[in-house]
Amino acid sequence: MIVHLILIGTSTVAALMLLLWLIHLSLKNAAIVDAGWAGGLAILAVLYAVLGHGEPARAWLIAVMVSVWGVRLAFFLLFTRVLGHPEEGRYQELRRQWKTNIPLKFLAFFEFQALLCVVLSAPFLFASINPAPALSPLEYAGAALWAMAILGEIVADGQLAGFKANPANRGKSCNIGLWNYSRHPNYFFESLIWFAYATFALASPWGWLGLLSPALILYFLLKVTGIPATEAQALRSKGEAYRRYQETTSMFVPWFPKKQVN
Repeated sequence: MIVHLILIGTSTVAALMLLLWLIHLSLKNAAIVDAGWAGGLAILAVLYAVLGHGEPARAWLIAVMVSVWGVRLAFFLLFTRVLGHPEEGRYQELRRQWKTNIPLKFLAFFEFQALLCVVLSAPFLFASINPAPALSPLEYAGAALWAMAILGEIVADGQLAGFKANPANRGKSCNIGLWNYSRHPNYFFESLIWFAYATFALASPWGWLGLLSPALILYFLLKVTGIPATEAQALRSKGEAYRRYQETTSMFVPWFPKKQVN
C-alpha cells in the first residue's frame, strides 16, 4: 500500500514539474517552480486521502490543511513573483553560475523539487493510512498549531506585498509589522506549519518518520535555498540599507529589534 501510494505520488508530481519546466522556457521565469512545489504538496495530500485506506476524517483533515496552505502559497507566489514579474535575482544568479546547458540544469532542478515533495509528504502519507477511528490529542494539537502558523504566514506575506507595492519603498528593507521583529517571519511561520504536520502525524503508526519533513525544511530555509539566497540577493540589491536591517533585526525567530548604535 505505502509503496503503491509513493509511486503514484512520485509520478504525479514529476509530471507536474515537467509541465512547469516546459512553461518556464517560454516565461523565462524559473520562480514558477516555487508555486509548483507548494501545489505539488497539496496534490499529494489529496491523492493520499483519496487512495489511502485509513480513517477518512483524519486523512481529509490533513489533506484540507495542506491544500489550504499549498493552494494559497502557490497562487501567492504565482501572482507576486511569476506572472508579469521579472525573474527573481536568486534564479538569475543560478543562470550566471551555471553558464552552460542551463535549460537541462533547470530540468534537473525542477525534478529535484518533485522528489523533495514526495519526501516532505511523509506526514500526510502516514496519516492517510491510519485506521484509528478517533482523532488523538496530538492531531488536535497539530491542527491548532497549523491554524496559528498559517495565519502568521498570511499576515507576513500580506505585509511584505503591501510594502513592495508602494513605489516609495523601492530599495528599502521591509521593517513593518512582523518584519520589524524578524527578517524572515514568513519562513519562521512556514517552519511552524511543517512542525504542525509532523505533530499531527505522530499519532499514526510510523508517523515519527514525518519529523524528517520539518528538519529538512529548517535545513533548506536556514542553510540552502531560503535565508542564505534571499539575504545574498537583498545585499546585492539594497546594500547598506539591508546591512543595517541585519544589525537590528532577528534573522528568524521574531524578537524585539536591537537599538542601532551610531
